Amino acid sequence: MKGKAVDNKTREKIVYLRKHGYSLPEISILTKIPKTTAFRYLQGVQVLPEYRTAWLGKRGGSRKRMYLKEKAAYEEGVKFVQSLSIRDKLLFLSALYWAEGSKKDFGLSNTDPDLIKVFVSILRDVLGISVHALRVSVRIYEDLDKEKCLDFWSNIVGIPKEKFVNVNILKGKKKGKLEYGMCRVRILKGGDILKKIKGINRAVKENFAPIA
Repeated sequence: MKGKAVDNKTREKIVYLRKHGYSLPEISILTKIPKTTAFRYLQGVQVLPEYRTAWLGKRGGSRKRMYLKEKAAYEEGVKFVQSLSIRDKLLFLSALYWAEGSKKDFGLSNTDPDLIKVFVSILRDVLGISVHALRVSVRIYEDLDKEKCLDFWSNIVGIPKEKFVNVNILKGKKKGKLEYGMCRVRILKGGDILKKIKGINRAVKENFAPIA
């Protein structure tokens, strides 16, 4: 019935319901017509004063429900993350390296500051890697503010920008990329850790392989 006119009786019902504080979704259900069709007949219809407070309370209901669901999901996520064991975090680190890590040494490059922060945090908390063993480099475009970018990544990794080993400035503009460029974090002499992580990832691949 989308786009079609409705009979006078239905139209009168739409107007009556709106005047008495019914929301658009409620009117659509009660009249059994699409919301887009009902909306056409609601133009200029005012809710009666005695029903206006209740009607206003219904507005944005879908957004409120979405917010509450997201809030509940976040709170559940917090409880889950707080219960992660050392083993769980090591598996998470292995997954990060598998997805974003370099192949020749134990390092990771990304434009996502949250990903970099988690990576560095696990290196310190789980593997006991000292900040002195971390080597940080940054890649930015020439139209970006160099010092602003270095300050940003320094705050993310918790290492003074003066300790960064390299700043690679690329020609051209950032073209929609993250405004702070890309950060790379690697471990000095991380060969043993690289073997450990690759061993975990190999075991994961073998255990999760599809059954023929």
